[in-house]
Amino acid sequence: MIAYLDSSAVLRIILGQANALKEWRSITRGVASVLVEVECLRTLDRLRLAEGLDDNEVASRREAVFRFMDALEVVELTRPVLARASQPLPTALGTLDAIHLATALLWKDRVGSDLAVATHDEALATAARASGLRVVRS
Repeated sequence: MIAYLDSSAVLRIILGQANALKEWRSITRGVASVLVEVECLRTLDRLRLAEGLDDNEVASRREAVFRFMDALEVVELTRPVLARASQPLPTALGTLDAIHLATALLWKDRVGSDLAVATHDEALATAARASGLRVVRS
């Protein structure tokens, strides 16, 4: 399966959280916005400050994010992505989720392959389904 991964799906793996994607092992090709790296690293920084993660744990989790991103096809933020994200969408979405959805839709249009959206975010999942994308989640 080819899957667009948002940061919620990636972070559940990086942080070893419960209820990670059941379909994780079925993903043969992962696609993500460059935003995923930023969102994951910002989350780790917030956890460092709020929960007092020690330097070794922070370094290990940051390294995991970088290795994870290296294994994905990373889509850059481009004017077409931002233009698509700024257009009306079928359901209400915040800015970052709109960018994720626009990235997934444009990637699917460009490549022409079937694409599932892997997310634990309810709003993004709803908008992806309303846009004709298959959604996988826990």
